[in-house]
Amino acid sequence: MSAPPTPPFIEQMSRRTFSFFPPILNVEHNEWRLRKTAWSEILVVNAKSDLEVWIPRRLLGDVSSVDEPVMIVGLNKELEYKAGAVWPHERRVIEMPSAPHAADRPLDSAPTAAGARPAHATRGGNGAESRVGRLVAMVLGVGLLVCCLAVFVFRVGPLRTVQFTATDQDFLTLSRNDDYFAVVRKLGPPAEDRWREKGGELQYRALGYPQRHYFVILLGTDRNNARYIGALDGNWRVIHYVDLPNGASTASMLRALEKF
Repeated sequence: MSAPPTPPFIEQMSRRTFSFFPPILNVEHNEWRLRKTAWSEILVVNAKSDLEVWIPRRLLGDVSSVDEPVMIVGLNKELEYKAGAVWPHERRVIEMPSAPHAADRPLDSAPTAAGARPAHATRGGNGAESRVGRLVAMVLGVGLLVCCLAVFVFRVGPLRTVQFTATDQDFLTLSRNDDYFAVVRKLGPPAEDRWREKGGELQYRALGYPQRHYFVILLGTDRNNARYIGALDGNWRVIHYVDLPNGASTASMLRALEKF
């Protein structure tokens, strides 16, 4: 069987280094080169660590129109490197224990006939067992409540807005197409404007709004091309992120961003 025709963007990848977006988790440097192509996957090598991984072609998305200083190759799913290969990143969810059945209730909880003496009054062993049963039921109830709270906390992450700790929510009017000037039109001039390079190929821009108690984060290859990817509160926690055309989001990128 002959090899499939090589898409144009594969030829672009073979001529220069590129970065994946979103970056592959558990790999420190997001700078790659194309080494080999196959029918259903491509072999890429990390430019800094010489790490080689195979990427299925079905997971490759669009290529950025701006390729300076580095070309950006989109991924259709968020991937992580483990056990010598890349895998789709899965979020762990705590499984809630089932509630205790009615059959497990202590026997002495049933109503007794008028004037009748409860069974544990004549048999001390059954009274001790019923008290143990009530204690077990109480412990299970508390455990179920704790699990419900834990599941709620862990489930907050995938929501569109994680936690509103700012005094206003005007950042909800921002989208992934907004640049610095669009942010200023909607929120006003920032009190702070900081830049931080990411491995030399991408730059983060943090626009501080102390009166609003949050930071607006932009990402791009330079200041003219930086676009909005989300907002962080005064404690550097994610309060808003945007969805990407490939179905992923900028949430994991914002959570991994160190304060600057």
